[in-house]
Amino acid sequence: MVFVYDLIEELCQKKKITVTALCRECKIPRSSLTDYKKGRIKSLSADTLCKIADYFDVSVGYLCGEEHITLSDEAVKAAIFGDDFKVSDELWRELCHYAEFLKKKYSE
Repeated sequence: MVFVYDLIEELCQKKKITVTALCRECKIPRSSLTDYKKGRIKSLSADTLCKIADYFDVSVGYLCGEEHITLSDEAVKAAIFGDDFKVSDELWRELCHYAEFLKKKYSE
């Protein structure tokens, strides 16, 4: 249950809003998310999940951990370097090689 709340918090951080602001925008009682996080309720209603999924333009399945999103190279570059940094092809290849090196090193 905490996974879903953590994902909602992460989506809020990416959008630079608070969970409280999300609740206000979606017309969801803040207490429902707090109760969910604290374990006082075991699940969020379908209506609440739909409102949150619509707000972030993701599926309810994604919020529940049933779907995985594959990011494009451009999205990964922006996540690592920021939107305002131009990543050259050479830098990208070097980063990919380094990622492969780390993957091998830590999988042994």
